[in-house]
Formats: sequence, C-alpha cells, structure tokens
Amino acid sequence: MVLLSFDIEEFDMPLEYKGEISFQKQISISQQGLERILDILKKHHAKATFFSTVVFAENSKHLIERLINEGHELASHTWYHSDFKEEHLKQSKERLEELFDTKVIGLRMPRMMPVSKNAVENAGYQYNSSINPTFLPGRYNNLKVSRTYFKEGNVTQIPASVSPNFRIPLFWLSFHNFPLSFYKKLASDTLKKDKYLNIYFHPWEFAAIKDDEFKLPGFTVKNSGEDMIKRFDDFLLWLKSKNHSFGTFQEFQKQIGS
Repeated sequence: MVLLSFDIEEFDMPLEYKGEISFQKQISISQQGLERILDILKKHHAKATFFSTVVFAENSKHLIERLINEGHELASHTWYHSDFKEEHLKQSKERLEELFDTKVIGLRMPRMMPVSKNAVENAGYQYNSSINPTFLPGRYNNLKVSRTYFKEGNVTQIPASVSPNFRIPLFWLSFHNFPLSFYKKLASDTLKKDKYLNIYFHPWEFAAIKDDEFKLPGFTVKNSGEDMIKRFDDFLLWLKSKNHSFGTFQEFQKQIGS
C-alpha cells in the first residue's frame, strides 16, 4: 500500500530563511497547492491523508470539506505550524473534529518535531507519523529508530519511509532533488522490502514559490510549481502501472491490525 500524505499548513518556510511573506499569502499559496493536489488525486482515484494545522483549516474550510467528501482522511498537524505547546495536541484534534464533523485519530508534528509519547496517547491519537528514521544534519538523527511501523503504548508509530539500504529518506526534498528514475528505484526497493510506502509532501510545493522575497534556497524550490505537478502526476502513473494501491493511514492501521 502507498500512503500518500500532505502536511497542509500556513506556508511560513520563507520566515526560516529571513524572507518576507504576509500571513494571507502563506494561506493563499497553500490553498492553491492543495487544490492542485486534490485534482491530481481525483484524476488517479488515489486516496491520501492530510495533516492540517487548525490555522490552515479555519482559513480553508471549503478545501478541507472537499478533501473529506472525496474520501481522504483528515489528521492533525497541531494548531500552528511554527508555535507548539503540548496542550495543542488535544486542542487541535478536538477543534478539527468540531469544524468538520469527522474523527481525527492521527498526528504529525510540524517539521517532524519530537513529542512526548505519553502526551500523544493522552490526547487520544491512535497513530503518530512524526519520525523520519534517518540522519538529516541540523534536523534529527533517528538512525536507531525502527524503519517500519511499531507500537508505542497504545499509539502506532508510522515513520516516514527510508530506503532499506543506507536509510536514504524518501521525503519531499528527495522527490524534488533526486532524478525521478532514482527516486522510483528507492520507492520500488522500499515497497518490495516493507510492503508499504509512507511519503509526505506539502501543498506549497505545487504552487509558484520561486519569489526573491522568500529567500528560499535552490534545493527547496527545485522542481516546484508546474514542474512538481508534472513530476507527481508521472510518479502516480508509474505506481499505478506497478499495480500498487493507495490508502489512508486509517485504512493502513486496520490492515496491520493496530
């Protein structure tokens, strides 16, 4: 099973690099990207899971309602993308459920931040996908964490996929910067070994973000916008040609019996 997921949030990445962007532009860029993602998924009849901040959801109700109506899963990306307090775990879950009358059972922390396993369980989540089990300089060193899903108390941990050999991450930056043929090889190796693939993206990757005001490094904007739309479309066509199925995290949890 292929687990496609998207962290839908206010596009605040330019602020990390001392760039300039208004809050409204942060939201509108992510909204544009999310519309494009939903169109591609609809074209390929592919289901996905969307981890949303409350801030983005409150400003994009029509799009969240659309993704739920089209059979996708809504999960929590906490309240804000760049500000976190432990109480946001429970508060964001409850707010998303209140806004959209849907059950929220999954969590992904912004920027894959570490979080207390007890706090996640106490907030009522059934699964957490906030670990990239690899080494990324300046971000994290998770080389000793399991590559594949595991149970931690009553919560199923579903790490992002990395290749069986050398733990090469298959996250969004790899998708943009590796030759697509090499990325497909890594994805194929992972699917063969693990029987599933957990990869994540963001809506702003599908939008026009090559703006000098944002001051984003070249490796973050490579193959973005229209290039990303074509690249992602090609990738889904390839997965379908290999007869791989797409599912939500909720469906995957049922499949593995967690």
